[in-house]
Amino acid sequence: MAINVRPVRTEAENQAFLRMPWTVYADDPIWTPPLWKTHVEFFDPEHNPELRHMTIEKFVAWDGDKPVGTVIAHVNHAYNDFHNQNAGWFGQFELVDDPQVGQALLDAVEAFHAEQGSDDILGPVTFSTNSEVGLLVDGFDRMQMPLMPHARPYYQGFIEAHGFEKHQDLWAWYIDGDNWGGRAADKIPEKIERVVGKIKARRSWTVESLQMRHVDRELAAATEVYNAAWGDNWGFVPMNPTEIAHLAEELTPLLDPNIVIIIRHEGRMVGFGIPIPDIYKPMRLANCKPGEPHWLQLLRFLWHWKVRRQIDGVRVWGLGLLEEYRGTGLDAMIYFEMMKRGLPRGYRHIEMSWILADNDMMNRPLAMMGARVHKTYRVYSKAVGPASA
Repeated sequence: MAINVRPVRTEAENQAFLRMPWTVYADDPIWTPPLWKTHVEFFDPEHNPELRHMTIEKFVAWDGDKPVGTVIAHVNHAYNDFHNQNAGWFGQFELVDDPQVGQALLDAVEAFHAEQGSDDILGPVTFSTNSEVGLLVDGFDRMQMPLMPHARPYYQGFIEAHGFEKHQDLWAWYIDGDNWGGRAADKIPEKIERVVGKIKARRSWTVESLQMRHVDRELAAATEVYNAAWGDNWGFVPMNPTEIAHLAEELTPLLDPNIVIIIRHEGRMVGFGIPIPDIYKPMRLANCKPGEPHWLQLLRFLWHWKVRRQIDGVRVWGLGLLEEYRGTGLDAMIYFEMMKRGLPRGYRHIEMSWILADNDMMNRPLAMMGARVHKTYRVYSKAVGPASA
């Protein structure tokens, strides 16, 4: 039977779109089923302010009356305005192992962007570099970390068969905290202690943890640093005040303030490191399913997180330095402080993600600290505008 791809127009079609990951990853223990309410709201502009500056079309692929795949095609107007580009994007590329489904979904993406007049298409990204970025192309056996995407290995072949080529690779670095002495943190390499000591001695840095009573103010300041520090980076989209407030609301309950690092110089925040405890481990144990009551899913999740204390890992989600402080070694010092404070709290598995594969300035200190790349995420691109004809 021919594969039919249709835009989402009805609630039944929207439900098919939202439920597809549970079909695709039904037998994959690495994938983390999200809280259903959170998953639904992620795709709703009323709840996700990032979507309010985008033109979006959601598609479902059907084999008869059976949904077999999904994709989103979108234009991020904030990105195009900031970079003076005319780019299109795709994301939420989830499907069964059938190349005809992959071809049909990507045909729909290209048709959408032809109507929008996009010059090229990049993805998978859902929805920007401020959310979920890239296609997992290696490290499929490594546990999915918070706010990072997962994928089936066959996705890569489907995308490349459609003429998409590598645009950027993003790395996830890993450190086994047991190599640093675990909770005792008594095996920190002498070279690293010495290097960080020299960095601290160069200027009068102030190293602080997050004070939760000031969390809104500090996260707002960190976002200002982020917007200033990342402005020249690939894919960057500045966050507006509404998005900052939404991020603070979503992020604050997840943080362990003891391992959030703030660097000040003469009283001014000049750098930060924000790790997110691996809440995906208790979330996998909660095994959330579509349509379940939110209170029930939340209860199971909190039981495994707060009562059974299942978290033993962390993802370094955000790190930023003002431009004038780059090259001072502050990034290495931030990583060091997060490790030194995190290990005694039981965070043994540390992932730093994502970092552009060609960002030598960020990658060098991680290699120096004994980290290794354990996952690669890829963003593809394809020219589709008049210049490609």
